[in-house]
Amino acid sequence: MKIMNKLLYVNKHDTASKLYSPAKAIVLMKERAVAKFIETAEAHISLNLNPKYPDQQLRASVNLPKGLGKLVKVAVIAQGEKILQAMEAGAFVAGSDDLVDAIASGQLNFDKLVATPDAMPLIAKLGRILGPRGLMPSPKAGTVTLDISTAISDFKKGKLQYKLDKTGVIHVPFGKVNFSSDDLLLNFQALLESIKKNSPSGTRGNLWKSTYICSTMGPSFAIDIMYTYRNQLSS
Repeated sequence: MKIMNKLLYVNKHDTASKLYSPAKAIVLMKERAVAKFIETAEAHISLNLNPKYPDQQLRASVNLPKGLGKLVKVAVIAQGEKILQAMEAGAFVAGSDDLVDAIASGQLNFDKLVATPDAMPLIAKLGRILGPRGLMPSPKAGTVTLDISTAISDFKKGKLQYKLDKTGVIHVPFGKVNFSSDDLLLNFQALLESIKKNSPSGTRGNLWKSTYICSTMGPSFAIDIMYTYRNQLSS
């Protein structure tokens, strides 16, 4: 619904019919972000994939070189010494059965949930709570791992998880509008390259259908993906 509202808004302002290079679109997005708070830079990317087929699903993560411009609270479910290791590495909260019970009771005051493999059986009962919020740990997303310290560090620095929704669209933030244009461009480039690298085995033909960027409250700007790759995302 959010992307449709954005598209209706840009049609009214005559930008949806135009295609922009990423650099130009980012400049325009920053200019149109006039809310009284620091807006988030968003990407809405439609792919030629149908996630109802197992070989056309896409879920991965990317390290944004310039981060997301926000404090990321990482929770860790582990056992034994890994709990202490997590707290020493900067976890917001860490625990075992106690943390599972807290989450089950509705305590979800964190942004990412990381788990060690041996803790996954404890988390199974939380699927209905974590799944809809995109918080369920997954090896592919880098949130099920024995290397707790690296995972916490990566997410706090700006590692971003993304997933294709049921309509074939990825909705993700890639920074804040008070970032420099160059920094936003680097993050956007990293996101596109990650999607391309992680495209599923069932991809047929051209992966990209349409790509828009926008600020939280501003209009959307359509990206010319073919121009993007011809010019290495920088012009």
